[in-house]
Amino acid sequence: MKTTETPAPLPAESGAPIAKTDVRPPPPVKEKKEGTVLNVFSHGVLVIWAFMVVMPLLWAVMTSFKDDRSIFSSPWSLPDSLHFDNWSRAWTQANMSDYFLNTVLVVGGSLIGTLVLGSMAAYVLARFDFPGNRFIYFLFIGGMSFPIMLALVPLFYVVNNMGLLNTIHGLILVYTAYSLPFTVFFLTAFFRTLPTSIAEAAFVDGASHSRTFFQIMLPMAKPGLISVGIFNFLGQWNQYMLPTVLNTDPDKRVLTQGLVQLAVSQGYKGDWSGLFAGLVMAMLPVLAAYIIFQRQVVQGLTAGALK
Repeated sequence: MKTTETPAPLPAESGAPIAKTDVRPPPPVKEKKEGTVLNVFSHGVLVIWAFMVVMPLLWAVMTSFKDDRSIFSSPWSLPDSLHFDNWSRAWTQANMSDYFLNTVLVVGGSLIGTLVLGSMAAYVLARFDFPGNRFIYFLFIGGMSFPIMLALVPLFYVVNNMGLLNTIHGLILVYTAYSLPFTVFFLTAFFRTLPTSIAEAAFVDGASHSRTFFQIMLPMAKPGLISVGIFNFLGQWNQYMLPTVLNTDPDKRVLTQGLVQLAVSQGYKGDWSGLFAGLVMAMLPVLAAYIIFQRQVVQGLTAGALK
């Protein structure tokens, strides 16, 4: 019986291509498609959120240039003409100029006091080990969780007994004490991220603790100071509960009290255009502060994570 033998494959000649029949293409990657869908979804949510935030602001600015008749007849249309007299009327007749000045004095003084005292306390808690360090730190954190509603009545009597009721400097002290816990908590974590070698080099060169803090460490903490300053500015500028309880003098009212008084008076006068003009006046400084310092705010918030 003859057997058929399969001849051995001949070696491929040099330079001749070898056919690869068993190589299969890799399966399609699904991660890229899923990442694209996730990005589209997240961007869509951000667009919707931005629309919900920006549209009321734009509508308030647009309405502040309308007259009272156009506000009710065509609330969503553009103003036929710009009524700048709404702003002048709110600034003069509604006493928004006095409220604005009082707010600038109170917020400016309390912001300076909060940043100076808070940065000094945070630097000591972050850089020095001493008995009671952690206790004082957690005491500040506990102050963040204490509701201000529970402290209104005793706070009123304390301020009244000190002779600071219905005064600008009394509100400055209360605002400073109210903002210190968050400021110390924020800056303590920020000072811990700063390099210690620079402070040690300053001590070797003969610098005192105060000089090292004010001339070296405090400038290095500028992003954190700007970030916590913006947050405190927003909270203090929009504060309504504390001045309502501690400031009953009509001549010492701040912007939030003035806007409420202006809104209450609309039931009798119907000056809605002046009300929206006053609302935009109170809103513009907050928007301007965030637009100017938005980069520093982001740097201050991400500095701890990047270290």
